[in-house]
Amino acid sequence: MNSQSLSAPARRDSMRPLRYLWRVPLLLLHVVLGVLLCSLVITWRRNAVMKDGREPFAHRTIRWWSTALLRIFGLRSVRVGQPLADPVLFVANHTSWIDIELLHSQRAACFVAKAEIASWPLVGWLASAGGTIFHRRGSNHSLAAVMQVMVDRLRGGRSVAVFPEGGTGHNGVLRVFHARIFQAALDAEVPVQPVALRFARDGRRVVDAGFREHENFMQNFLRLLGEAPLDAEVHFLAPVAAMPDARRRMAETARERIAQALEDKPGHENHA
Repeated sequence: MNSQSLSAPARRDSMRPLRYLWRVPLLLLHVVLGVLLCSLVITWRRNAVMKDGREPFAHRTIRWWSTALLRIFGLRSVRVGQPLADPVLFVANHTSWIDIELLHSQRAACFVAKAEIASWPLVGWLASAGGTIFHRRGSNHSLAAVMQVMVDRLRGGRSVAVFPEGGTGHNGVLRVFHARIFQAALDAEVPVQPVALRFARDGRRVVDAGFREHENFMQNFLRLLGEAPLDAEVHFLAPVAAMPDARRRMAETARERIAQALEDKPGHENHA
């Protein structure tokens, strides 16, 4: 990987204060709108499922709200490839809290997230309303319960999205995928589709949009809110063949396809 793609330009960004000036009020209005939508639409139709390839209104509402949120942060959502029709297990790389909104901008799915998020003010409620499945990390009992909920959701016609790395990566490094999570797709007999989430400018990957080492949620949130515009790419890749006796191979195959999609393609000039 080109070292210049590993971090943002070091030069001072004189436009950052101006971006905060108009993005903060828009963000506050958008959050209020999100609360209203969750109360009136999403919660009311939270169990709706896709039929004949057509998304229910609640899912389209989630996609619209997520796309608009990304735009407030200066991120233009770009789809590459096509998502499979529900139900499907989406497996994606993970670098930032905004990855959930990025995938939601293209397909509403039930995410598996750490249990701490459920207690966050407002965010926890929004996540719960969107069908998030909460997992207490390090607890085998919690994981077993989460796996069963995943299977139930998939069998019920909902797609589920997971981050098999088990946490966020830094500096563009794609960590090892945990294989056990793939069992949910095998038990529910649904396909597994890898999804590469990639931030780019002028075609070149920008890994600095993700969490920096030792950077917490609020620090990353405020930094991204003032950043210059970026493309936020969602690459829907070829499904992984079901291998009931080889979950590790399924995990490795998904990781390999995502890693390839994250790479910069030849022919792009370096923007950094």
